[in-house]
Amino acid sequence: MLPKKGIVFPSADELGTYSQAIAHALKYELGSTHQAAKTVMKWTGAGERTVKNWLAAKSGPSGEHLVELIRRSEYVLHALLVIGGRPQVAASQSLVALKHQLAKAIEQIDALIADD
Repeated sequence: MLPKKGIVFPSADELGTYSQAIAHALKYELGSTHQAAKTVMKWTGAGERTVKNWLAAKSGPSGEHLVELIRRSEYVLHALLVIGGRPQVAASQSLVALKHQLAKAIEQIDALIADD
């Protein structure tokens, strides 16, 4: 079974503010559980209260924390591109990821056919 993939994000207006967009992206990828907060803490080195504020859209990450989130989350990158007025770049990024997923699926199909 193929993993759930693909980014279906709201428009920049629907995402709202920077902190709301980051919260949306993190929740979309990780959910709203305590484990999600722990994962973000591990990714960024930020404290628990800080991460909970990000997830609650009370504040957003800055500087090095934001860079770490972008490194680990295509959803955060996508949200930033959308709210930054670059939806065409976000779409390109999504298409490249989809192309790689399709190539892997074709390899799996070929391997199954070869086994028969």
